[in-house]
Amino acid sequence: MVTNVVFITGATSGFGRATAYRFAEAGWSLVLTGRRRERLDEIAADLSARTSVHTATLDVRDAEAVRQVIDDLPATFAKVTALINNAGLALAPEPAQRAALDDWHTMIDTNITGLVNVTHALLPTLTQTGAGASIINVGSVAGHWPYPRSHVYGASKAFVEQFSYNLRCDLQGTGVRVADIAPGLAESEFTLVRNRGDQAAYDRLYEDTTPLQPADVAETIFWVTSLPAHVNVNRLEVMPTRQAWSPFAVERDT
Repeated sequence: MVTNVVFITGATSGFGRATAYRFAEAGWSLVLTGRRRERLDEIAADLSARTSVHTATLDVRDAEAVRQVIDDLPATFAKVTALINNAGLALAPEPAQRAALDDWHTMIDTNITGLVNVTHALLPTLTQTGAGASIINVGSVAGHWPYPRSHVYGASKAFVEQFSYNLRCDLQGTGVRVADIAPGLAESEFTLVRNRGDQAAYDRLYEDTTPLQPADVAETIFWVTSLPAHVNVNRLEVMPTRQAWSPFAVERDT
């Protein structure tokens, strides 16, 4: 019996961790990558009783390291069925004119360059897998809808959306599906990173509302990859019920 293999970046927390657990529940073999070795070891120890798990410490910004991790996959994990490009982050929660250039570069290097590195390295494998293979790029509503202080983060997720569409065009005929999964307000460690560990800012964002949870996004990702091979979800925007859009901001003379 051939077991499906999912390759997840940024698997040590948030959406990536929840996605690992959801695929393990369905019996998929897991390739889990992330920068924090101790987190990978903890997840692998927990999930190894349920399914096969291979872990690799990886910074997706390093193209050579990405290539090496993929080249070194054991034979039982080498035929990847689904790539979940989840690694990403937001920084600089201040207006663009006050943001640090280093933070902008880090977001570009992770959210764009890192995603490109992993996708490029796994495309030969995925096209060989063929029908039913999936590339799931974790985008954001910020890539489609502007809001204050989103600046480079939102722009990087707009790249994810367009890159996903363009991949669909090039991969037509290979059987490989591509989807941009774009969550809205979600409660995870992502927000602590964005606010430099400020727990009070984290708490204010979610106060008196009901955001998405990582498990909600993981379930969405799993559903998209589990559809019949002839079905491709191009883009799926997922917001909590209590989130919607605001009126346009209009500056007025005072």
